[in-house]
Amino acid sequence: QVQLVESGGGLVQPGGSLRLSCLASGFPFSEYGMNWYRQAPGKQREWVGFITSAGGSINYSDSVKGRFTISRDNAKNTVYLQLNSLKPEDTAVYYCKVILSQVYWGLGTQVTVSS
Repeated sequence: QVQLVESGGGLVQPGGSLRLSCLASGFPFSEYGMNWYRQAPGKQREWVGFITSAGGSINYSDSVKGRFTISRDNAKNTVYLQLNSLKPEDTAVYYCKVILSQVYWGLGTQVTVSS
């Protein structure tokens, strides 16, 4: 079955960095674009960015553009989200998502930005 497993979250100080991973299984990973989302406490889930199947096109939300970078390694069935210059408002649970015949989400990984 389709599985998405995020990892790499944690507690980081403002200005710090983290790299999140999303390991996919159960579908032909290299054929599908992948999304990253996040959900802060008390807020709706927010789209962060998208990468096409081969990684040739990547889009970001305005709130993270220039600070976050999405990449993928199709040999490892993994998509990454590099978070730089983190701010307290980046605190959220980060999720990856894929759209096949239906939408699949991972369980998320918590990122907390605090001094």
